[in-house]
Amino acid sequence: MLVRLERKGRKGKTVSIISGVKSPDAGRRALAKHLKDKLGCGGAVKGAEIEIQGDQRQRLVTLLHELGYRAKSSGH
Repeated sequence: MLVRLERKGRKGKTVSIISGVKSPDAGRRALAKHLKDKLGCGGAVKGAEIEIQGDQRQRLVTLLHELGYRAKSSGH
């Protein structure tokens, strides 16, 4: 999994994007809900990616490691 930051096309708002989630759609939605609850922020599942509001890269990588996923941060 790769966690990256994106600002383009979002009117200046920052979004952390998790790509490479190898789960069915229901699994991605459940993972997104768990991460949003833990971080106390909003987000969405769009296609094969999970979007989390704000620059949450480091916290996301830590949470994903705790859940047993191999994740790394990009662009930090």
